[in-house]
Amino acid sequence: MKGLVYKSTGSWYLVKADDGKLYEARLKGIFKIDGITSTNPIAVGDQVEMELSAEGEADAMITEIFPRHNYIARSSPHHIKHHHIVAANLDQAVLFASLKNPKTSLGFIDRFLATAEAFHIPAIIIFNKADIYHEKEKQQYKRIEKMYPSLGYPVFLVSVSMQTGMKEVEKIFDHKTTLISGNSGVGKSSFINLIAPSMNLKTMEVSQWSGKGMHTTTFAEMHDIPGLQAARIIDTPGLREFGMADMDKQEISHYFPEMRDRLNDCRFNNCLHIDEPGCAIKAAVENEEIFMERYISYLKIMDTIKESEY
Repeated sequence: MKGLVYKSTGSWYLVKADDGKLYEARLKGIFKIDGITSTNPIAVGDQVEMELSAEGEADAMITEIFPRHNYIARSSPHHIKHHHIVAANLDQAVLFASLKNPKTSLGFIDRFLATAEAFHIPAIIIFNKADIYHEKEKQQYKRIEKMYPSLGYPVFLVSVSMQTGMKEVEKIFDHKTTLISGNSGVGKSSFINLIAPSMNLKTMEVSQWSGKGMHTTTFAEMHDIPGLQAARIIDTPGLREFGMADMDKQEISHYFPEMRDRLNDCRFNNCLHIDEPGCAIKAAVENEEIFMERYISYLKIMDTIKESEY
């Protein structure tokens, strides 16, 4: 029978079969997917073939993984050359963010967006905690509201605690499989609990000492959203740093849409847009055709990529 992977713990998987039943399943043998050097053979969102187990060790045995139409990955914390597939077969990726308590940096946002671009997944940003924003945060959001939509990334402003802005946001999940991620403490689990109360995800307050949230999700897990048609959310562990997997310095600019559109205008084909003469990207930044914040994010990402990987 065919099924959809809803949860992965690394050795066991929760799979929802086409008949709607949930099965605990394990792998039959070792799977290798051509061209992918990941630390996990199966990810949440994978379509699989399975057979009922007669051994009594598990409800089912996964015998085949069907081809993915996409996936998103992050660097493995244990091996820089390997990566961990967070989720597969996505319609969109949503970054849950906040401008206060804790503050999500634009650098973190841009790393997430660049990763989504690299894996050809449309991205959306939801800013939470609007009820505690003061004038500083409100002005910052006005800048953000101007910047990201102009690049093709919709932004939404909500307050989960006050339940404002929620109806408009819920619509984006209809008929979609959505990965939702964000720094710990931004209210991601509270948001999911609000649109799907039956999930009852664990939440934790932001640390008053560090200003950072504590991790409350251990493994990526998919949930159906009740009341919406074919809507699924894949909840991921809070990520303080979103690793850029399988990327080198030459390709980073391709994952910034505003840069990608101007690459052919640079004097040199191998321009890294840092200190080369005749660089169309730097000229666009100086002419305020590219937002300075985005260019700074680009430079920071470039700094994190080792020369040995270039």
